[in-house]
Amino acid sequence: MMSAVRAPFRRLRFAVSGRAVLLAVAVAGAPSLAYAQAQPPAGGAPSTQPAAKPAAKPKTDAKPDAKAGSKPATKPDPKAAQRPREPVPMPLLGQQISYPSLDTPGGSGDIAYGAYQRGYYITAFNEALKRARVGNDPAAMTLLGELYSEGLGVPLDPKKAIEWYRKAADAGSPGALFALGNMTLAGRGVPMDEPAAAQLFKQAAEKGSAGAAYNLGLLYLQGRKIPKEPSEAARWFELAAAKDVEDAQYALGVLLKEGNGVEKDIAASARMMGAAARLGHITAEVEFAIMQFNGTGVAKDEAAAAALFRKAALAGNAIAQNRYARLLAVGRGVTQDKVQAAAWHLVAKNRGLGDPMLDEVVAKLPEPDRKKAQTQAARWESGRS
Repeated sequence: MMSAVRAPFRRLRFAVSGRAVLLAVAVAGAPSLAYAQAQPPAGGAPSTQPAAKPAAKPKTDAKPDAKAGSKPATKPDPKAAQRPREPVPMPLLGQQISYPSLDTPGGSGDIAYGAYQRGYYITAFNEALKRARVGNDPAAMTLLGELYSEGLGVPLDPKKAIEWYRKAADAGSPGALFALGNMTLAGRGVPMDEPAAAQLFKQAAEKGSAGAAYNLGLLYLQGRKIPKEPSEAARWFELAAAKDVEDAQYALGVLLKEGNGVEKDIAASARMMGAAARLGHITAEVEFAIMQFNGTGVAKDEAAAAALFRKAALAGNAIAQNRYARLLAVGRGVTQDKVQAAAWHLVAKNRGLGDPMLDEVVAKLPEPDRKKAQTQAARWESGRS
């Protein structure tokens, strides 16, 4: 039996027994999951979807279609999101630009949010400010908070962001409460205060914010500044999971698998992992593939497991690359192909996940096949197909 390299947060143990290629996984401790972040609401309805990938710091959940930077343009710049965002000089707020219609002919939409989605941040600011000055408009106020929070079309100013988020929260916006919780948790514009952030998340969650429910569950699971209560974490994760927050589905799946804060239920764990996997949660894809391969909590299906391993492998997950390489090497769930197995092994190994059994597969390949595998691995590493 061989244990794989352990990930720094999710400690994954994989065991392999002979040609049976038995795959087993155990997840220990709290999952390393990113906090969800709020986005300005479209038509007054806040977005609560978290980011698909885990990260070491908070991240946004649903990014706009394009981020054109802070200057107006006739077309948004799709490369702007790849560049680090820095404070910019105050733009000419009176300048107006045109942008595509949001709806079908005759329809109506949120002009400010539509401009934001397309990267026209100055127009978004002008429209939102106009609405906020006219009356009690929590959606417009939340959007103004977002623009100041991110420095989009206006100088980066967390304190002004806080002011607008508070106005929106007072006007009843759960999205603004969610954003305030995130800024309080990170200490942006206000002193860092985890218990206060938890209270804000609770208020937002009670008003229907799925992202806030997930974040609150994560705070209860971690137990840093508020008491560690896995049962409370599970309760809030369940609320978020019901609204398709994939991180919450994954986290709840872990708790159900371990019987941590909830009664142990492997079948329910598999359902949660499967739901998160279908939404693109890569770690859940790997764990659900293992459950499918072994028939743990779900019907055994080696072909489906292999396909899911491949999907996660293509996304860059080293464990999935290693598991898929093993299946290719012995022809379980997929047609045997030792050259492809070797190529995937070399990619995983380059990411720090070695495997003596697969080293042996590579060593036994004829020289032309070994070079072919090395070439293929190099192409994958460089981003080519």
